[in-house]
Amino acid sequence: MPGRDRDAGLQPERTRLAWRRTTLASSVVAVLALRQALRGSGSSAEVAGAAVIVLLWLAFLWVAHRRIGALATGRPQVLGARSALAVVACTVALAAFAVAVIL
Repeated sequence: MPGRDRDAGLQPERTRLAWRRTTLASSVVAVLALRQALRGSGSSAEVAGAAVIVLLWLAFLWVAHRRIGALATGRPQVLGARSALAVVACTVALAAFAVAVIL
């Protein structure tokens, strides 16, 4: 109906829960990749790989935490391009690193 304000309903809550599920899944992947990276002989390459995993996970966690906090407001702002790019970069890098560790 024209002239009526949009009622967001539970959409922000669903989005916030989706970010939490994604953060949990990212945490599980990071822990498993970290475990696999440190399972070897403890060479400097493995330790550097473990450090990369931790840094990628922390970056993703930081962006997700900011987004979850933004969604808690009455009228959340749109996800910025830099934040979206950071999330995509962390996810792709973590996936690529996990493939490299497995192979």
